[in-house]
Amino acid sequence: MLDGAAVEGQERQSDASDALGTLHTRTVDALRGFAKMVEKAEPEFRPVAQKFHDLHAQHAGAIARILSARGQAVDADGSIMGTVNETVVGLRAFFDEIDEDVMDNVRSGEGHVLKAFDDALADTLQQDERLAVEAMRGELTRLLDETSHLD
Repeated sequence: MLDGAAVEGQERQSDASDALGTLHTRTVDALRGFAKMVEKAEPEFRPVAQKFHDLHAQHAGAIARILSARGQAVDADGSIMGTVNETVVGLRAFFDEIDEDVMDNVRSGEGHVLKAFDDALADTLQQDERLAVEAMRGELTRLLDETSHLD
């Protein structure tokens, strides 16, 4: 029979895995939107969209490795929000240009990803996981800061 401390430790690990799973899903959803944005962006904005795309691709892979190391299944497709992100970008490209005017929407979407980072960091992570998640959050924050002039 498991004692209370063992059960509590397993619950914390499960909560952390859930938070990491949510972070992975939101990252993949953002990645799908940026893939479409890179495809549809005006030439002068494409490098910005590409930076966000590449960062999310890198993060999705790193988070997937953390989840796999925990023995968790990884859904590479994200959620319905990934489809929504692709559709919104596609529709916007049909009616308007994909340029720096989309940065308010980008920042709003990235706010959801940052919240998922914060939620994961609020849970009990192993030290190496915590360092990796903190570093990824920092990279996203720096990219948002680097593109703040586009607002």
